[in-house]
Amino acid sequence: MTSEKSMNDLLIDREPVFWVRDVPVYGDVILSPMAGYSDVPYRSLCRAYGSSMHYTEFVPAEALLGRRNPLWRRLDKTADENPAVFQIFGNDAQMILRAAKRIEALEPHIIDINMGCSTRRVSGRGAGVGMMLQPELVAETFKLLSAHLSVPVTGKIRLGWEDQRNYIDIARIMEDNGAALIAMHGRTKEQKYGDVADWDAIAELKQSVSVPVIGNGDVRSPADIDRMKSHTGCDAVMVGRGAIGNPWIFSRRQRESVSFVEVMQALRLHQGYMVDYYGLPHGLILFRKHLRYYFKGLPVKPILSQMVVTEDLERFNQLLAELEASVLFQLEAAGPGNRLAW
Repeated sequence: MTSEKSMNDLLIDREPVFWVRDVPVYGDVILSPMAGYSDVPYRSLCRAYGSSMHYTEFVPAEALLGRRNPLWRRLDKTADENPAVFQIFGNDAQMILRAAKRIEALEPHIIDINMGCSTRRVSGRGAGVGMMLQPELVAETFKLLSAHLSVPVTGKIRLGWEDQRNYIDIARIMEDNGAALIAMHGRTKEQKYGDVADWDAIAELKQSVSVPVIGNGDVRSPADIDRMKSHTGCDAVMVGRGAIGNPWIFSRRQRESVSFVEVMQALRLHQGYMVDYYGLPHGLILFRKHLRYYFKGLPVKPILSQMVVTEDLERFNQLLAELEASVLFQLEAAGPGNRLAW
């Protein structure tokens, strides 16, 4: 693994892969903004392995207009997150503008509008992918933000809705009104995360706009990253679910090539970030959802079932040590050249 310090040092001598207006981006693999996952600790982990842009979880614009509340914490960032992208959503252009102007004081490098969330509670009220049914709202939102913010404004979209795949029209409206980058998940609102992502549509989008395009959907391996870039011509690739328990994808390493020792190193690094950021026991409780992804395919269920219920850090680390010893014993018994299935 390349440390965060050494990764930043390497960037000094590199040319940006692309620019978001005047903001340089030094890599082409990016952690997708994911509700419940893209927090400060997980972004720190993925950045350590090479993720090159750092999107927050999305925050509703209305939550940013009154007094500080727990949702503001989603916009926490570390000093070395560069570029830091704050993602917000809403269904009223003036409200989105007021929210964006408030959070601009927190010094993001980019503000992104989520136009891809397909959940009913978001899209059903005309926000997220619900915005894609309202071209006038899209135009007004990007025109206002581009005129009144000092940082670049970007957007993340889907193909549209199943009966209205209007991603090209929406993308052109975004660009015409100041969007500096467009990311697209190659599925419709109704598809959510099912079926196969439409990479042809991402290629069409890239040919239709002059701003950078990030492709998203069905990227689970380094080969997928290269295939998507080759197939679509996109400037960068966004990885969501394929990165959970697999930060090595940002280093273009195949998950199956990662040793168990390296898995434990990443897990402990991640656990430390979680506990440092959230404290105990909250950090340990929130870390549970990541565990099964790190150990996917390994015969560790009895110990893992105990780990996901304890709130005591000492007990957790004791169980983790037992699990590690058990797996290492099995690997040794399997002999050279043999691997346990991931």
